[in-house]
Amino acid sequence: MTRHQKLAAGFIAQMLSISGCTSTPPTPALDQFIYLTDIAPDIQECVRYATNQNFMGDVVPGYTSQRISCTRKAAERLNDVQADLSRQGYGLVVYDGYRPQRAVNAFVAWSRNESDQHTKDHYYPTLPKGDLFKLGYLFEKSTHSRGSTFDLTLIPMGQKVTPITTTTRTLKNGEVITFLDDNTLDMGSSFDLFHEVSHHGSPLIDKVYHEHREILRAAMTKHGFKDIACEWWHYTLKDEPYPDTYFDFVIENSL
Repeated sequence: MTRHQKLAAGFIAQMLSISGCTSTPPTPALDQFIYLTDIAPDIQECVRYATNQNFMGDVVPGYTSQRISCTRKAAERLNDVQADLSRQGYGLVVYDGYRPQRAVNAFVAWSRNESDQHTKDHYYPTLPKGDLFKLGYLFEKSTHSRGSTFDLTLIPMGQKVTPITTTTRTLKNGEVITFLDDNTLDMGSSFDLFHEVSHHGSPLIDKVYHEHREILRAAMTKHGFKDIACEWWHYTLKDEPYPDTYFDFVIENSL
């Protein structure tokens, strides 16, 4: 069985389970979901939610694979972004793409568990975890679950993502935050740091970090992706193929 056939088979099984239907889901849905690196093999993947290196501090439900899945259309556009960035001396590292709804549900449950604060210093140092949804960092219905959203960053060409090393960073207001260094280009704050410093245009970082973020944003918007104000790493394809559908199928790791 080919990669695409296995991916499609997993999709069918999950969709039938979700819908309670006995018929095959529409063929376009099967054709559209793929593995990112089948289209864009030069993009590096670092699936944090498939590890304990994330704000929950554990593997997130639905992340049974170390690979990024997404719609074919989003992968093709992201491959164009990669080509543009390579001419500037950078490549892409993708932390997340398609996100099953069950993972989003786990985020909701995590946010309501006030007794669990063991990742606070690294990911939400100044905010109550229960406020992360109303502040727009997390959503009960995530664009990721529609298959055409990515969390991503830049890395200098020729470099590889490395295991995280933890350091500190002093912001322009004097606040000291944790910085999770994985050898990607320094954006002034780490991926998934829920804090004002991660906002586009944040006054808390130096000019060089704004310039780094703008390299990414310029390339992404050129190829049809839109950002959100509070997360420099988050982009959604404007003309995504499933703007109103939130999927919950799981991508298996075996090929």
